[in-house]
Amino acid sequence: MSEPIFVQGVFKEELKNRFLCLVEVDGKDTLCYIPSSCRLSNFVNLVGKDVLLAHNQSSNTRTEYAVYAFRDKRQFVLLNMSQANRVIERGIKGRRFSFLGKRVNVKKEYRIEGYKSDLYIDDSHTIVEIKSILSFDRNALFPTVYSERAIDQLTKLSDLMDKGYKACYLFASLSPRVKEVKINGEITRYHELFMECVNKGMVLKGYSIRLIDNEPVIHSEIKVIV
Repeated sequence: MSEPIFVQGVFKEELKNRFLCLVEVDGKDTLCYIPSSCRLSNFVNLVGKDVLLAHNQSSNTRTEYAVYAFRDKRQFVLLNMSQANRVIERGIKGRRFSFLGKRVNVKKEYRIEGYKSDLYIDDSHTIVEIKSILSFDRNALFPTVYSERAIDQLTKLSDLMDKGYKACYLFASLSPRVKEVKINGEITRYHELFMECVNKGMVLKGYSIRLIDNEPVIHSEIKVIV
């Protein structure tokens, strides 16, 4: 698979369809894809900002480009949340993740009794759940909104831990500005289930990501506060 070719543009507006936006490229308004399940305007105002666009690899898409990153002061910050999973996946067998034990057989998007894990370490029966964070404050809050899907995930994760599986809940901040992430206690049910899993032994880790030559890499470890 060839590496993506990047072009720069200026972000104009996010459209009503949450996956589409307009970006000025070479003086022309161009329809672009936003690879995010939530509206970016909930997290950051991109209007007028320089953005980095990646050519869409698929020939079936209606847009030529996908928004990849935006300029935040002197550096570009990743906006493609799915890339966070890939960064962790690439690094999971490295020394940084030695706390997870043996990691020879790692499976991506593996299903365990109906639960779809981001990563599954077969060697130790460990489920790795990766959560991307888009925040530009030193102290990030997670989650910021109620999510039935997140509640359902934690419920299933707790049940699997009762059956002997291990779990690691891993936060990946797309901005290197974030130094710590705090679990939102105001979303009561999420917090209750989260702490239930923690009390059963769920491991918590956080990392920030930065772009080096347009390639996302793990920057540093961040603190997780419950």
